[in-house]
Amino acid sequence: MGLLDILNDIGAGGASGDPRAQAAPQSQGMSPAAKALLALLAVYAMKHMRRADAPSTQPAGPAGGNVGMPGGQGGELGGGLGDLLRGTLGGILGGAAAGTALNGGLGGLLKQLQESGQGDVARSWVGTGPNKTISQGDLADALGSDTLNQLSRQTGMDRGDVLSELSQHLPRFVDQLTPQGRLPTEEEAARMV
Repeated sequence: MGLLDILNDIGAGGASGDPRAQAAPQSQGMSPAAKALLALLAVYAMKHMRRADAPSTQPAGPAGGNVGMPGGQGGELGGGLGDLLRGTLGGILGGAAAGTALNGGLGGLLKQLQESGQGDVARSWVGTGPNKTISQGDLADALGSDTLNQLSRQTGMDRGDVLSELSQHLPRFVDQLTPQGRLPTEEEAARMV
């Protein structure tokens, strides 16, 4: 399953195989949950890319460019989202390959969760067993104010809505990005994008 499929599934309420589930019309653009998840990956991919390169002397701009694109500029759930994914996770992140960016973003996020005391929860999302839930408070503590403020700006949602969407969808999102019960290699991640 590719990243676009995963994000479309989340936009459809997580039940895309269920004929009773109704996805948002394409004219409505990307779902708030998909925006928040994509922006979160982009934030951690940028952090990963900065660590991989020499320290920057330039102040950091918003990670992922116009990831949030309030007002529907992000395009539709079809080609527009695919273009956004390739641009955000590929070219915008320092010219790195999309697989490197996806792999680095996911790895950075998991490391942050581990370091903030949520390692057991994060491991359940990567592993093949049931996914543990994470409270909005624990997620806020793990991500930190700077990251949450950045996600809020990029998605056009207030912090409470960002936390609500992430705490609800992040476990399944990480689980679907790690189908073998481990972080995907850069090559596997590139195939997802």
